[in-house]
Amino acid sequence: MLRGPKVEEKYPVPLTTHQLWIVSLCAPVNRGSEASRTTLYPFKRIDDKRARRWLTENWEISSQDDVLDSLNGLAERGYRAQIAERFGLSPLAWDVALYVDVVRNAFAAGHLDEGEAWQLLWNVVRPTAAAYGSWKEYADDYLLGRIVWMGMLRGTPDEDFPAPQAVSDKHIRTLLEAPDSPWVMVPWQAIGEQDRHRA
Repeated sequence: MLRGPKVEEKYPVPLTTHQLWIVSLCAPVNRGSEASRTTLYPFKRIDDKRARRWLTENWEISSQDDVLDSLNGLAERGYRAQIAERFGLSPLAWDVALYVDVVRNAFAAGHLDEGEAWQLLWNVVRPTAAAYGSWKEYADDYLLGRIVWMGMLRGTPDEDFPAPQAVSDKHIRTLLEAPDSPWVMVPWQAIGEQDRHRA
């Protein structure tokens, strides 16, 4: 199988602390070893076709208009609206993680340029930073959203789609504890401090 160049070859400039913080909002979604958690581009190797396929299969997105419609839906109501109606809970982190994931894949797919992607990503910073006080709080709310979402899939054709909860739980623990985790590299409070370049 042919593989594209490493993402750092195409995008060699490291993200700033604020940029890494923002990209890290979707780290819970990206469990695979091929996922990049420290670049705007979502994969460790350049694979624009993969991003386009992922958007089409998972979100029915094939244009910039589709991207913006999906992002507006996640920002305004998202899955948290359905969850709130049924269970009285509103896990913002679940929708934010999905939102950031869609933006990154839309950038890779060519539906957004880099400036457009960052502008859209900044839209979720203020409400997210205001809602949580740590990566642990964000992670707990993300897991809550995931558990409820999985429960909503029971009895549907997509029931077996998600990875088991134990896999997600382990991934979250790694994000909270591993030295090479973006959540460890850039603490939660960094988004409220002066932005800086990283080596």
